[in-house]
Amino acid sequence: MFSLVQNTSRKGEILEVVFRNGWDYMKSLLTGRKTDAPSLPTPAVLRNILVELGPVFVKLGQLLSTRPDLLPASYIEILSTLQAEVPPVPWSEVEFIVRKELTQSLEDTFAKFNTQAIAAGSIAQTHKATLKDGREVALKVQRPGIDIIIEQDIAVLRGLAELVMLTEFGQQYDIVALAEEFAIALRAELDFIQEASYTDELRRNLSKSKWFDPKQVVLPEINWELTTKKLLVMEWLNGVPILLGDLQGIGHKGDINAEREEITTLLCRVFFQQLYIDGFFHADPHPGNLFYLKDGRIALLDCGMVGRLDPRTQQNLTEMLLAIVDLDAQRCTQLTLEMAEFAQPKSLAILENDLARMLRKYYNVSLSQMNLSEIFYEVLEITRKNKIRLPSNLGLYAKTLANLEGLARSFNPRFNIVEQVKPLMTDMFRRQLLGDDPVQALLRTALDLKSLSLQSPRQVEVLLDRVTSETLKWNLTVKELDPLRRTLGDSANRLSFSVVVGSLIVGAAIISSNAQTAQLSFLSNGLFAAASFLGLWLIVSILRSGRLRS
Repeated sequence: MFSLVQNTSRKGEILEVVFRNGWDYMKSLLTGRKTDAPSLPTPAVLRNILVELGPVFVKLGQLLSTRPDLLPASYIEILSTLQAEVPPVPWSEVEFIVRKELTQSLEDTFAKFNTQAIAAGSIAQTHKATLKDGREVALKVQRPGIDIIIEQDIAVLRGLAELVMLTEFGQQYDIVALAEEFAIALRAELDFIQEASYTDELRRNLSKSKWFDPKQVVLPEINWELTTKKLLVMEWLNGVPILLGDLQGIGHKGDINAEREEITTLLCRVFFQQLYIDGFFHADPHPGNLFYLKDGRIALLDCGMVGRLDPRTQQNLTEMLLAIVDLDAQRCTQLTLEMAEFAQPKSLAILENDLARMLRKYYNVSLSQMNLSEIFYEVLEITRKNKIRLPSNLGLYAKTLANLEGLARSFNPRFNIVEQVKPLMTDMFRRQLLGDDPVQALLRTALDLKSLSLQSPRQVEVLLDRVTSETLKWNLTVKELDPLRRTLGDSANRLSFSVVVGSLIVGAAIISSNAQTAQLSFLSNGLFAAASFLGLWLIVSILRSGRLRS
């Protein structure tokens, strides 16, 4: 039997929380009873369970909130509000970690150190300090013992996933692979060197752009001399979260509405470049990670959660944006299937009809009223119901788009993401067709055409050889072939019976005209009777089928 967890006390704690919150399906799993399809608790109950189970399960909820391809929108909305409600660890415990990770003593490294945490999360907490050379830095310190807790809870997740795999739901969504994906994401958050590398990569990507002024966007500089796996030291940036910011209070004296418009346009273009040009994006753009700085720039913080999109997916998503704006259900269907990891829809016609029905709601809606991320969420909901599994990075993409749109609308009520996309659409398609270097793209295309022209004669020769030698095999899949085969078979049978009936009548007539004895006369009458019976049966079968021309 499967082992849910190495620590039995942790198993008992989970059982107690689940029982107290009344989640019947998970009770059945944990007690080994037979289960049907998974029955999720209500969003509010699920949130309570995750909060009560502690920081690691809160982090799991946050990761689940990035998967609208797996969960309905109501769950995504509730899980998106999850924050680890944990107090900061006392300085006496954090100090041990800091001193252990530093190559020099704390006193030799910092001129000043604030022992009071300025922020605390489920994995780490942040302190402010001043280096000996006067530079202010932020220290992100891993919570003591969190790595052990994460490994224990990963064992729980893996055991539960193995149980869920016994159900049809678990097999359809490959829950074991999903649990392993979450485990990798949780372990990755323990490696601050990786987060520092992500920060540097994003900074390099955003240091050049044709869509915005790169000088208006900043990511904190990493102090690589002091950064380790459990300690992240980076530049301190003075500012306030976007939604809490007062533009006048940080030095802005112009038209507030115009400045809000400029800031939301800047944010959109920064994230559109990450999504559709760079293919590497900050996947957690909530207000706490986007700051106004006192010098007027916008800062992106906390790069622990990032996503990647390959060029083919970027192209499909760009075309999907255009298809949604054009309300083109057929193209949406094609693009969805192209991006799918696993597709077993009951019917392509049903999938297309579902998408068309959803898009039909927006036929008389102006672009300024369209919520792009909401529409994309509905597309993911339809694919989930049609048993189509999309790559996890698409869920992260959708969540990033939703966070960005929600944040921008809260900050600037007049904001419309579709209007922001339109001016960039032509450039996005041009870049996907030609890349950043049109000459290089032209040369690559010329080489492909040359290769095709050189290979084509030989391929035609091979094809002709196979045709003439009768070794060519055709594998054809004809839709609705079985009904066609049955219809042709019925028609052939009726034709055969008609020939038999005609032959019997002709034979009987010949024998009757030459009958000299009673025996021949009897045979003639028997043939006429057989022909009459078969003819009558044939007429009745044709009438019953309703196809008089068969």
